[in-house]
Amino acid sequence: MITKLIVRGLVAGLLAGLLAAVFAYTVGEPRIDQAIALEEAAAAASPAGPHDDTGTAAHSHDEEEALVSRDGQRFGLFLALGLYGLAIGGLFSLVYAAVRGRAGPRSEPVLAVTLAAAAFTSVVLIPFMKYPANPPAVGDPETIDQRTVLYLVAVLIGILAVAAGTAAYRYASRSEPWVRWLSAGATFVIPVVAAWILLPEISEVPRGFPADLLWDFRVASIGTQAVFWAGIGALFAFAARRRGPV
Repeated sequence: MITKLIVRGLVAGLLAGLLAAVFAYTVGEPRIDQAIALEEAAAAASPAGPHDDTGTAAHSHDEEEALVSRDGQRFGLFLALGLYGLAIGGLFSLVYAAVRGRAGPRSEPVLAVTLAAAAFTSVVLIPFMKYPANPPAVGDPETIDQRTVLYLVAVLIGILAVAAGTAAYRYASRSEPWVRWLSAGATFVIPVVAAWILLPEISEVPRGFPADLLWDFRVASIGTQAVFWAGIGALFAFAARRRGPV
């Protein structure tokens, strides 16, 4: 049974990853190109010019990154999201197997969609609301460790908030529906709001960076994740309905 679920999850994850890659390539890549162009223009216009402190010619950002061309990066986008989909699909099937019959809807297709929505909310949406994605031209390399740790903390808080809300809903299962939903909502919202207030802000968007480009990039970023999780939920649900219980 577990083997069939894992295979189902791997296939659903791979296909969802490729769907997300198509979305990212179509919607996100043009914004990345624009951000890189802005970064290169700013570097070329800097007073120091293309020289280092010793007066010798220094490599520009695009020369340092030329080890992988933009075409190579675009191919890597599909490869990375495909591998990401395989990994997440395998984990998704294990979590699905663990909660099936113990929590959530009894219908397997509905459970798959619900689980995907919960995963998207906890590991993507909640962290994104506090620390949204930035294009390549935004961000200080010296703060990358701090930003990574804070983002992982936000992910952990998102997971705990969703788990707490689910537990509260189940605990109040004998109560009136409005009591169950109120309990679940309050238990979910409180840690999210606390994290929003207590976690430090990170604002590294340079002055003068186009607001519309930043907005479009962030929409493309969250959209890619939304396509992925919607895809894995729908594909897993379709397989559950088509093949029946395992």
